[in-house]
Amino acid sequence: MSTATVNKLIEEFSHLPLDDKEYATEVIKKQLIEAKRETLAKRAKTAMASFRKKMTKCGTVKELYKDLESD
Repeated sequence: MSTATVNKLIEEFSHLPLDDKEYATEVIKKQLIEAKRETLAKRAKTAMASFRKKMTKCGTVKELYKDLESD
């Protein structure tokens, strides 16, 4: 979304009555929560696929730090 579009949205929002502002805010919050949920589900699906393909490493936290330090 372009900056101009966001600015127009904010400008239009400022002219709404209070009840409409509250309603719009609730709708936007719910859409944001759903978008985050979908993103998390996709990441989980990708992680599980990587795990099934044995593309991940298993070990302790200490081993993880050691592995990270060697990169």
